[in-house]
Amino acid sequence: MEHLDDTRPRPTGSRPTRAGTEVYDRDWPRGVRSAVRCSAALLGLLLCIDRVAGSLTWWRGGLWLLLAALLLLVLFPVRVSAGPGWLATRRLLRTRRVRTDLLSAVRPVDGVSRRLVLRDTLGNRVEIDPEVLTGNPDLWYRLDEDARRAEAAGTLLCGRTALHRLAGHVDREAALAVFRASGME
Repeated sequence: MEHLDDTRPRPTGSRPTRAGTEVYDRDWPRGVRSAVRCSAALLGLLLCIDRVAGSLTWWRGGLWLLLAALLLLVLFPVRVSAGPGWLATRRLLRTRRVRTDLLSAVRPVDGVSRRLVLRDTLGNRVEIDPEVLTGNPDLWYRLDEDARRAEAAGTLLCGRTALHRLAGHVDREAALAVFRASGME
């Protein structure tokens, strides 16, 4: 029987939903569906235009199919996953993995699309979109936890301010999401 004055340790802080397991980008399936829809729409549009014009042949249809497949390859999103001590990005033909507990540099790259370049002491390099981390708190938690470990160990030589800036951005976005969900926007 429990008493009201029993003291039990209570968990504090936000933890990922599945401690000790891999976490993935939640928006990846939506990105895949969007890429497939865009490619299929382009293929359908090109085939319809060619059919209406009366110039559709088997080799032109194959050419339009090849063009739609190339568009799919360009639009296909990168799958980001993380686990204790690592972060990986998987494209169609290649997987890159970086040891986040051995990070040596974190560098933001601005341009047409923002990127975050992570390097570890083993020479591995990964580029990810910072919005993936903003939209997936579990991924951000894994990266932040291991980056703090690398910073404490002294291996993170470059990019501390970039990580702190990104942490502030992720925290702001999470707070705004809470306000939107509660109707206090």
